[in-house]
Amino acid sequence: MKKTVLAAALTSALFLSGCGEKASNAPKSQAPLVVAEQVMATSHQQSKSYIGRVEAVEDTNIIAQITGYLKDRHFEEGQMVQAGQLLYTIEPSSFEAQLAAAKATLAQANATLKKTQLDFNRGKNLLPKGSISQSEFDSLTAALLGAEAQVESAKAQLNLAQVNLSYTEIRAPFAGRISASQVSTGDLVSPQSGILTTLVSLDPVHTSFSISERERLELGMDRYKGDGSDESEAAEVQVILENGKPFEHLGALDYLGNRIDLNTGTIAMRAIVPNPDYRLLPGQHIRVELREKAPTDVVVVPRRAVQTDLEGHFVMLIADGDVAERRNVELGRQLEQGIVIRSGVTEGDRVITQGLQRIRNGVPVRVESKASAE
Repeated sequence: MKKTVLAAALTSALFLSGCGEKASNAPKSQAPLVVAEQVMATSHQQSKSYIGRVEAVEDTNIIAQITGYLKDRHFEEGQMVQAGQLLYTIEPSSFEAQLAAAKATLAQANATLKKTQLDFNRGKNLLPKGSISQSEFDSLTAALLGAEAQVESAKAQLNLAQVNLSYTEIRAPFAGRISASQVSTGDLVSPQSGILTTLVSLDPVHTSFSISERERLELGMDRYKGDGSDESEAAEVQVILENGKPFEHLGALDYLGNRIDLNTGTIAMRAIVPNPDYRLLPGQHIRVELREKAPTDVVVVPRRAVQTDLEGHFVMLIADGDVAERRNVELGRQLEQGIVIRSGVTEGDRVITQGLQRIRNGVPVRVESKASAE
């Protein structure tokens, strides 16, 4: 009987010992299986695309400054003209006559001034001797001052006549492409007759676009002053044509608006772009790609590794001892390689990309390499 009891006790002890070993090995064998990838750093040139429009740097209406008959037109409609090139001639004969009359009036005023100066000097010598009265001398003084005023008036009329005569030749204020003429030879033109033609500059051109307030802060646009400083030169503009092809010349920012549009919540921006072949025309719709000149290194993780809850965005990392660890992150832009992480993880960390639904913060995991998972 004692042997039977001893054998039963021994069997029970061995059974309990075996159960203990299985219990100690159970957590490791039952740990959830996950797939992890190493966080990598990649070179990225931050950029953003916007819808824009081409504008002329200079755009002017050509209007007559005087009234007269149009004598000649000296350009072909639609051609490129140079700064100072003669565009129109207004019949100058009446203005030449006005100039000649103004010169004669000035000569007469100078002659009158000369005589009054002689009379004044003579009276100045006679006044101490009592040969003339003070009243007579005052009259000579007044005559001298009046003659001097007449000379100044004649000079002003001469200048006006010269200016009016110069207006008979209408010249291009800058180089650009001229439009169709709205008047013909022989028409009576005047400042009230309206626009004769228009002229726009084509090299360089402006590209105007708008960005949101959030993007302005994200891209740090406040440091782009458009004045040629190092901060301004850190960005470049790539124009994308309507056919989807990039324009061969890069632009530079030269204007940042001073207020946010209350209706759209955007701020106006502008870039200046070389246009030597005149491929870009004012009014043309384009896509503007604003980007940094120099690429920077950024940390990216696969998009499927990022989760979101009430606390925000987070990823699960493999901590020491193969333990899952939650890490809150700040997201950046989506790239082909993954999503940019601005803060929260560093290069070399291992993020869990598969098996996320079976884990939580602090639990042990079994890690399977990405290659074997594939």
